[in-house]
Amino acid sequence: MKAYILHDIGDFRYEETEKPVLDEGEVLVRVKNVGICGSDVPRVYKTGMYSYPLSPGHEFAGVVEQAADNSQGQDWIGKRVGVFPLIPCGSCPMCQKKKYELCRKYNYLGSRTNGGFAEYVKVPEANLIELPENVSFEVAAMLEPMAVAVHAMRQSMPQKTDTVVVHGLGTIGYFLAMFLKSEGISNILVIGNKEFQRQQAFALGIRANDYCDAGTQDVGAWIQEKTNGLGADVYFECVGKNETINQAILSTRPAGMVQLIGNPASDMKFDKNTYWKILRNQLTVRGSWNSSFLREEGDDWHYVLQKVAGGLVSPERIITHRFVLKDLERGLQIMRDKTEEYGKIMIEM
Repeated sequence: MKAYILHDIGDFRYEETEKPVLDEGEVLVRVKNVGICGSDVPRVYKTGMYSYPLSPGHEFAGVVEQAADNSQGQDWIGKRVGVFPLIPCGSCPMCQKKKYELCRKYNYLGSRTNGGFAEYVKVPEANLIELPENVSFEVAAMLEPMAVAVHAMRQSMPQKTDTVVVHGLGTIGYFLAMFLKSEGISNILVIGNKEFQRQQAFALGIRANDYCDAGTQDVGAWIQEKTNGLGADVYFECVGKNETINQAILSTRPAGMVQLIGNPASDMKFDKNTYWKILRNQLTVRGSWNSSFLREEGDDWHYVLQKVAGGLVSPERIITHRFVLKDLERGLQIMRDKTEEYGKIMIEM
């Protein structure tokens, strides 16, 4: 089979390799679509993987073609599936509480074991979710980032009358705003820094005066004006930089919620004034990591799939580039070098 394989930092090759050999409880998924995540870029070019050689890619969907002998996975053969990439240990205290996203001994498709930048991937049967016929593989390849956004939203579920700020309109911020809108929350203030992001916000139904360009406007003053000096009820920080986290704390009303989602770009620190704001305003500052996958109604993945299958959200609008597998590195380079405006870059098999 063909796959993109990382042999070392920056040593990324499109090559022929053997199909995965299945262990007990695993199935073989033929990948139909895989999305490039922002986290794939540093893994390939800067920080590397936990081991080599390894095929990245954790946002993918496909068809089950094979199952391990004498396993329950036989029932999955021929089915269209999405894949939860986190493989929990099943035995740690968090797994015992079914908080699998908080497992401390997890494996992970695309960063700790081979992922979806390949024609085939072996996947635990327990990590599959069946796709309705009206959900395309392309959309299903975005279930993972959509579930990450939904997990953060449900951690601090705003009231419909709340003023909500979404700071950062990358993939997660875009999906977050999309699902907030689908929940009937109308007072959503969005902060981006690109013309493309502004257009994406408008396509979601965000009003023109509810979008702030952080490159040309004073974000803090804008939020104060929009909230009559009160600040946001819930502030979703989707960037992961010192200045944006501090801005979130300073721009949230007393007894409000700051929800952190953005992966950290560097070490974080608060100045004294910001720390006082947390104390004196009795703010809740909360983290969010990954998503809930319980193989049952009510988890983040089933919530997303129901919204998508019901036509209540349109995630495909964020896709700006489509490449075949052999041209995948072009997508990574666009994201790394920022030579073009992009939303989600999708790979088609």
